[in-house]
Amino acid sequence: MRRLHLQRYLITGLLTFIPLWLTWVVFAFIFSFLSHVGAPVVAGLFAGLSAVFPNAQNWLNQVWFQSIIAFIATVVALYLLGWATNRVFGQRLLGALDRMIDRIPLVHSIYGGAKKLMTLMQTKPAGTQRVVLIGFPTPEMKTFGFVTRVFKSTHGRELAAVYVPTTPNPTGGYLEIVPVEDLIATDWSVDQAMAFIISGGAIGPESLPSGSHPDDGNMQLPPAD
Repeated sequence: MRRLHLQRYLITGLLTFIPLWLTWVVFAFIFSFLSHVGAPVVAGLFAGLSAVFPNAQNWLNQVWFQSIIAFIATVVALYLLGWATNRVFGQRLLGALDRMIDRIPLVHSIYGGAKKLMTLMQTKPAGTQRVVLIGFPTPEMKTFGFVTRVFKSTHGRELAAVYVPTTPNPTGGYLEIVPVEDLIATDWSVDQAMAFIISGGAIGPESLPSGSHPDDGNMQLPPAD
């Protein structure tokens, strides 16, 4: 009896812990990423403040304190960047930045590719859905992916570039070239698919699209808009 109680409570504790752990992993990744972005600026600023206010040097040199300030500063900077982008002067500045980067070899390819990917994620490609299922890593298994573009091979066959993110960190993943006829269309939004991926499948619609299992028939792709 004690053994059954021990197993039950351990499993209950594990099931309670996993959502908290996944939330912490995602938050820790975002916090670490954003704090590292603003860390050089904050470190330089705090070095100057330490010289002016030597009594506050112990506080200003604390790594955890610098990380928090860097995180807050990065979030504020991103908000201001988004606000400026929606204004005429911000669009002009970004246009000037784009033209400057376009003149730098290699850098313009990386910047242009990343910017185009972000733009594509906000629009639906012609002839298919944004969120699809593909046979990966084997045809018998299915995973969600995001169609980034549709193009044709030299033989005229329609192919789709599908980005398959990993769980629980969707910033890493795989790029698969999949024939359009092998895509399984879904009615999921990008937000729903991302929540499903980050949570390890715990969060998402109650039913999966037809074709999620090998015994299901593949759902036909919707007609192009």
